[in-house]
Formats: sequence, structure tokens, C-alpha cells
Amino acid sequence: MERAPRKIAGRRERDVELRDLLEDRRREILDQVRHAVRQVRASHGRGSLDEVRDEAEVSHALVQEDLDLALLQLRSETLEKIEDALVRLDQRTYGYCFECGEEIARQRLASLPFALRCTGCEEGREAAARAEQGAVRRARAAPDVAA
Repeated sequence: MERAPRKIAGRRERDVELRDLLEDRRREILDQVRHAVRQVRASHGRGSLDEVRDEAEVSHALVQEDLDLALLQLRSETLEKIEDALVRLDQRTYGYCFECGEEIARQRLASLPFALRCTGCEEGREAAARAEQGAVRRARAAPDVAA
């Protein structure tokens, strides 16, 4: 009968540890987003659209702006995944593989806190996706013999 209280206590400790990990990562990303937004605002204040620029400067500025926006988008998506993970933590499904139901290794969750699958299932999913992509490429490259 001692097993149940220990198991529950262990799960609570794990949940607290995982929540701390998720919330730390969320704070880190929010800080990065705030910093990026401040930089964008500051850079817009430095230059004017009426400034004389050569094509290379304009091109560089546009590429940099696109990169900054893509990075903000990626961080926003990561924040959404972290929020979803926090909901799963409240539902007691966080940290368990969607495929096999086994516990996801702490090392994996430390590096990818919003992981949905254990390493084994994720590798299997990626291998299946690669095989499917290869089959599609081969089908496209194959000559059409039906004609």
C-alpha cells in the first residue's frame, strides 16, 4: 500500500519540475519577443522610407525584416506549444507519448519541453514521413508508361 502514495508524490514532484521548466521557457521566449519588438520599433525610428538608399541597402533591409518577422513567428508558435503543454500538464497528460502512452524522457522534455512523442515514436514517425516523401519523389520521377 505504500506504492500508491510514493507514486503520487513522485508524480507531483515531476509535475512541479515540468511546470517550472515550461514556465521558465515561456518567460525566456516572452523576453526574447519583447526585445525583438523593441528592436523593430527602434529601427523604424532610425530610418525613414524617404531616405536615399541604394538597391543593396534596400534589399538587405527587406531580407533582415523578413528574417526578424519569421523569427517572431517561430517564437509565437513555440509559445502556443508551451501553452498547450501547460494545459496538458493540468489534464495530467503532459509528459506522456501521444503514440504509445509511455513517459517521455526528462532529457527530451528538457530540450523540447512541448514534445508530444517519446524519442522512439518520434523517430518512427519521421522515418515514415521520409519514406512517404521518397515514394512521392520516385513516383514523380518515374516515366509515364500508361501513355
